[in-house]
Amino acid sequence: MPNSQAICTSFKQELLTGTHALAADTIKAALYLATATVNGSTTAYSATGEATGAGYTAGGIVVTTANAPSSSGTTAFWTPSASAVFTTITIAATDCVLFYNSSKANRAISAHTFSSQTVTAGTLTLTMPVNNATTGLLRIA
Repeated sequence: MPNSQAICTSFKQELLTGTHALAADTIKAALYLATATVNGSTTAYSATGEATGAGYTAGGIVVTTANAPSSSGTTAFWTPSASAVFTTITIAATDCVLFYNSSKANRAISAHTFSSQTVTAGTLTLTMPVNNATTGLLRIA
C-alpha cells in the first residue's frame, strides 16, 4: 500500500486523552520515499522507508509551531506557523511527510502526500496552508 494522506487515527485518540500540546511540544517533519507505507494507521515515527541522502538527517526537521490550535464554527484547526524547509539535501523519489510529536515518544500526527520529488544538493520547501477552518493543515469537524 503506498503512502496516503490522513490524520493518524492514534493521534485522534490521543487528543481525547490530552497527550498532545501542539503549540508547546516539539513537532518534527520526516520525509518518506514513495515506496514507504505511511498513512492514517501510522502510530509513530519510524526510519523504515524514510528518505536518505546527503544533507538529510534521519528524523527530519523541527517544525515551527507558534500557531496555537484554534476553532471556528464547528471546526478545530492547527497549522505550523512556517513552511517546512529541508535545505541542502539530496534525496530521490520522496512523496510524503510525516508530522510527529518528538516530545511524546515520537507519536504520529499526520501524513501528507505530494508529487514525487527528487532534489540534488538543493532545498525542498513544504509550504503550509493558511491556518483557518477551511484550509488548516489539521482540521477536525
